[in-house]
Amino acid sequence: MVLIEKLSDYRIILASQSPRRKQLLEGLGLKFEVIVREVDETAPPELVREQIPLYLAEKKAKAFDPDEFGPKSLIITADTIVWLSDQMLNKPTDFDSAVEMLTLISGGMHEVFTGVCLRTNTHSHSFFAESKVTFRHLDHAEIVHYINECQPFDKAGAYGIQEWIGYIGIEHIEGSFYNVMGLPTQMLYKELNAILQ
Repeated sequence: MVLIEKLSDYRIILASQSPRRKQLLEGLGLKFEVIVREVDETAPPELVREQIPLYLAEKKAKAFDPDEFGPKSLIITADTIVWLSDQMLNKPTDFDSAVEMLTLISGGMHEVFTGVCLRTNTHSHSFFAESKVTFRHLDHAEIVHYINECQPFDKAGAYGIQEWIGYIGIEHIEGSFYNVMGLPTQMLYKELNAILQ
């Protein structure tokens, strides 16, 4: 039985406002609703790398009571961070911070971590994916053009891999492309199958 059939009688909630996550979940063929709860998206300062998005995905999931959506419900939460030189690059706050982030990732490799939490009426299961992304050197003019054209202020690390900057700048990816977009779809499919055995 394929996953779509296993989930046919579940009420699936995607707890994310990200249009990329919505697009990727639709690509898996799942029927779902988007419901978001306000959550403080700060993590304890001692957390690093994958610990940060895992913590935040679980925090977002705990904002829900699965029973409120009926006896068979599935809540999916996720968080994505960019990690470079032992620091997290979050979403840029303005034009200058976007320029700074893209200048930092230009000409080198950074890591992208997505933490995902799956919560049903009886189980809570978390996992993470890691991708390594290498950019060629970006000219300042290219960085400015991209920010002006695409306004990447809702994206960790100030870029969307599926946008112009990804087309012209990314030399190499190790790991899931879709993880860098915000949801590791292959791993999500596998993990959903496992918890629905």
